[in-house]
Amino acid sequence: MRLTAPILAALLSLMPVLPSDASIPKSDHAALIGERLSNANLWRDHVMVVAHRAGWKENGSVVRAENSRAAIDNAAAIGVEMVELDVRRSRDGALVVMHDATLERTTTCRGEVGDLLLEQLMACRLVVEGSRIVTDEAVPTLAEMLAHAKGRVLVNIDNKLEPEDLPEMVEIARRLGNADGILIKTPIWNDERLTRVRAVMQQIGPDIAFMPILADDAVRDAAFVDKVSKAFSPDAAELIHWRRETTEPLTVAGGPLFTPQARAAAVRGNFHMWINTYPITDRPDGMVAGGRGDGLAFAEGKPDDVYGFWVNRGATIIQTDEPKAVIDWLERHGLRRPYGAGS
Repeated sequence: MRLTAPILAALLSLMPVLPSDASIPKSDHAALIGERLSNANLWRDHVMVVAHRAGWKENGSVVRAENSRAAIDNAAAIGVEMVELDVRRSRDGALVVMHDATLERTTTCRGEVGDLLLEQLMACRLVVEGSRIVTDEAVPTLAEMLAHAKGRVLVNIDNKLEPEDLPEMVEIARRLGNADGILIKTPIWNDERLTRVRAVMQQIGPDIAFMPILADDAVRDAAFVDKVSKAFSPDAAELIHWRRETTEPLTVAGGPLFTPQARAAAVRGNFHMWINTYPITDRPDGMVAGGRGDGLAFAEGKPDDVYGFWVNRGATIIQTDEPKAVIDWLERHGLRRPYGAGS
């Protein structure tokens, strides 16, 4: 039967309208990443890379809006395993993606995130920090960003709220069919906090990837790492090694969370050891990595003293502001395995 123009137009009008942007995954690459996340002991020869704030910098300069769809697109294109997204609430309780409690640095608006309604936040445009280039992206909701990343990269949800807010974030992912595409996390520093977080995780259920954040100002004994591992069977542990002042020497051993005993706990628990090498604004470079951060690696030209140091001490996930450069370094050193058939 030959379709006339009016009939063809009518048929096309009945078809669902699909978005034309990069939010449509070419394949479920994220599922392959998830397999490596959940089986650390099978993939200790492959170091995963996480784009901090979804990947906003290159060569030390801010080149795109942080926590943006454009950042997710770039991260997926260069091959990172995960993007980190920061989550806060609007005045009317909506979960939105924003690092700061205030809007001035990263948007065209001013004031506290929590003082504005979602409708007002969606009128704020994301800007590129420094250049103040205004993008066409509004302050996004968590749901929008999870949908945009779905199938391409995993999302590391950095909860700026309380542990009890995690179930709502998980529910959003479940509604989107992306429960296996997120990694949730929260700090645990003593037995009381462990009990509190365990109650939250029992409410959520065992199907969601979880990561405790352990910092060595409070956790200095590998026995506590073991205790946390047994309580949660985590997929990874984000390990903080503090260097709060530039007068402090660079770490020479990695601190109490990167000892042979801590590494043994990771192997027993089958979880990844995660290090953060990104800088914190107006703080010493590598503040959460014993001074061995992105600045030392690239500004000072010593990547072996950063990424090599942490990989040698068991790190199999690196969160960085320089994901492309870190991937390139890892590949040159045989620390990446390709994804695909037989991988």
